[in-house]
Amino acid sequence: MGKVEEKTGQIIDLASKLRWQVGDDFHDKLTESIYADAAVISSRVESTRDRKANYTFDRALDRILTSRTFGFPIMILILSVILWITIQGANYPSGMLSVLLLETIYPFLKQVSASVGLIWWIDGFLLDGVYLALAWVIAVMLPPMAIFFPLFTLLEDFGYLPRVAFNLDTLFKRSGAHGKQALTMTMGWGCNAAGVVSTRIIDSPRERLIAIITNNFSLCNGRWPTQILIATIFIGALVPNGFTGLTASASVIGIAILGVFFTFLSSWLLSKTLLKGEVSSFTLELPPYRPPRFWKTIYTSIIDRTLIVLWRAMVFAAPAGAVIWLVSNVDIGGDSIADHAIFYLNDFGLLVGLNGVILLAYIVAIPANEIVIPTILMLTVANLNMIGVGAGEGVMFELDSSMETGAILKAGGWTLLTGINLMLFSLLHNPCSTTLYTIFMETKSARWTAVSAVLPLIFGFVVTFLVAQIWRIIAGI
Repeated sequence: MGKVEEKTGQIIDLASKLRWQVGDDFHDKLTESIYADAAVISSRVESTRDRKANYTFDRALDRILTSRTFGFPIMILILSVILWITIQGANYPSGMLSVLLLETIYPFLKQVSASVGLIWWIDGFLLDGVYLALAWVIAVMLPPMAIFFPLFTLLEDFGYLPRVAFNLDTLFKRSGAHGKQALTMTMGWGCNAAGVVSTRIIDSPRERLIAIITNNFSLCNGRWPTQILIATIFIGALVPNGFTGLTASASVIGIAILGVFFTFLSSWLLSKTLLKGEVSSFTLELPPYRPPRFWKTIYTSIIDRTLIVLWRAMVFAAPAGAVIWLVSNVDIGGDSIADHAIFYLNDFGLLVGLNGVILLAYIVAIPANEIVIPTILMLTVANLNMIGVGAGEGVMFELDSSMETGAILKAGGWTLLTGINLMLFSLLHNPCSTTLYTIFMETKSARWTAVSAVLPLIFGFVVTFLVAQIWRIIAGI
């Protein structure tokens, strides 16, 4: 036994020495050599066939979609078109749902409440708080998801998404992450909670954690309304009326691309600090292109993705609406809780180019990004002692046009800097409670859930602070 143990020790020592001699890219070289041998064998087998068979539709299309010259521009164009269709297409059903839920059902419920003599605070708590929060989540969140998820799934069925992963593999590898994170990142553009769940396709626990923590930098559909409205009010106003929509859309797409940059940056930082390790080899076999199964895709994306994610958001939005109503209507020393919070938060908010209203709105609206803008409007009106359109003070609402909304915000002291920093903070703030809950369920770790919440906040405050200080230095010159 002594000789056996001695030989075993020698083998282990030799293996340890050789491990450091093969280099960090050993697995990549091994994979490349395997595929090179497979290509040689395949070419010998196919040499007896008609060489024209090599020029199939799949190979011709892959030469374009995965090329170094056209791959990235086409990828950005396709994803931009999907986002544009989602943004534009969601406007009409969102408007219809808003009319139904807020202009028809809401007044009816108020009439019923008045007819039965419901106590004012119960009426406000249930209808002006809980119901309005749920109504805004449904009206704002359902249409974009119902459009984005089917389009995304159609691309997946067609076989294009593996090409996206192929194009981004090198960038993710350089940032210390897995190539499949490209798929989870794009899924996050529809919903970050769904993007977190989709990280199950990554086998490496370390790289899956990186994908989970950084998915929040994908601009989810709950944040699109905030981006579009603020871009229209503040950035679109900088150009002639005919170019307002185009300029606003371009700025929103720019924010989405900035989110991709922060995904790479945060992945690199995590891979060098908390989640050190060797990058896994990404062996990707590109599947053949095939016609999407349209009706099955529609059914699957709506049932398995849209409705499940919407239900989770509604579960968290209901108590958020109650909290929003309470902080706006419960007085302490003659002022509401919201007034006190805004006063204490305002100095720090101005330091980072925001204000106390925005910071409080993101605190009380953490369950759902969809209710941030209505909450900001409600708090701004309450802070100015104004009366909302069809609603009293302390009631969550939204005005009929961006011009009316802009007038309210500018009356509250908003400037172009405030608008730009809100767009940046909307991208870089902590995940919503639905996403945080999903992260905890996927990782079973309070520690990594906390990291997922704190890391974006650090980026958000650092970036907005730097932008505010540079802006003020330039403005002072």
